[in-house]
Amino acid sequence: MVVHEIAPIFDKNSKVLILGTMPSPKSRQAAFYYMHPQNRFWRVLGAILEEGFSVSNEQKRNILLKRRIALWDVLKSCDIDGASDASIKNEVPNDLNIIFSSSKIDQVFTTGRTAEKFYKKYFRKECIALYSPSAANCAISFERLCEDYSQILEFLK
Repeated sequence: MVVHEIAPIFDKNSKVLILGTMPSPKSRQAAFYYMHPQNRFWRVLGAILEEGFSVSNEQKRNILLKRRIALWDVLKSCDIDGASDASIKNEVPNDLNIIFSSSKIDQVFTTGRTAEKFYKKYFRKECIALYSPSAANCAISFERLCEDYSQILEFLK
């Protein structure tokens, strides 16, 4: 059983919520999101937002807040083998109302189909599923990821 212990990133001005499924072992170890060195999340966001995300975690957090992006995961706990979303069992959702009740979220995005599946199962709301930025999803090119994640920009205006 793995318990999510990384705080959500959001504030009252957040307009877009990006949800993963559950932090990877590398992310849990670093106590921050998308920390596996081959995960392309920060590079993709950096490219579409024209921001430098090769910075400290605190700077990443500040850039997200400045750009009105909230970040968290759908699940609070689950049984999981390593970072394999396909192995998830006995999942318990996070209380996303923490974010919805104190921000201005207009759109929810998920970083992959598994996060989408759990979001729809527990919250019964629509979301836009983006491609997973995981290195395991190497069939999707960096350019295609950037194109897909560019959907976020229309909700940040």
